[in-house]
Amino acid sequence: MPPSIQRPDAVTVPDSVEAFLTTTVLVAAFTTLRPDGTPHVAPVRFTFDAAACLARVMTVATSRKARNLLAAPGGRVALCQVDGFRWVTLEGTAEVVADPARVERGARLYARRYWSAAPTPPGRVVIEIAVDRVLSLNT
Repeated sequence: MPPSIQRPDAVTVPDSVEAFLTTTVLVAAFTTLRPDGTPHVAPVRFTFDAAACLARVMTVATSRKARNLLAAPGGRVALCQVDGFRWVTLEGTAEVVADPARVERGARLYARRYWSAAPTPPGRVVIEIAVDRVLSLNT
């Protein structure tokens, strides 16, 4: 079965994809672009709000992924969760957010998904990804 591709102007998230992204507790590969254009891939925990098409990654402002996005505001990213031969990739534009209320919301959603509090290092931020494309296989 070929991957399904949703066009940016018509993002819909099938129930099976939403379940895979919200109930299957796995890490994902998060890809950003360094200032020189080369990809940076890091394993991350994340949350996904299908109704808002918004994914969130907790991190610190000094992390490579955050610095990549701060160097190119509105940059495109990809977040891919894999389980055997099932996978979902979320693509979209990302923003590094330091607003305390939004960081706290990200932390609450993280705690709900991963059954433990998000780390609280100095400089904690949330990366918010406005998902405009969903690709999947076997979900």
